[in-house]
Amino acid sequence: MVKHMIIWKMKGDLENKEERAKEIKRELEGLLGKIDGLTKMEIIIEKLDSSSGDIMMDSEFTDNDALKAYQVHPLHQAVAN
Repeated sequence: MVKHMIIWKMKGDLENKEERAKEIKRELEGLLGKIDGLTKMEIIIEKLDSSSGDIMMDSEFTDNDALKAYQVHPLHQAVAN
């Protein structure tokens, strides 16, 4: 198993940050079951006082090859872009 975690901050001038965060959560969590080797996808959008980030992704893959394949997978790229 390989864990892949990312925390990112949304652009400050982005209108409707909360709605966009919900959309990102739905799209990324929707990848589970569609990409081989992706075994967990949890997106956390609830703001924590201890973090300056807006969105946290906690994902797991069967192995490093599965993570590499996910990063270039067309479904992931569609969400990322």
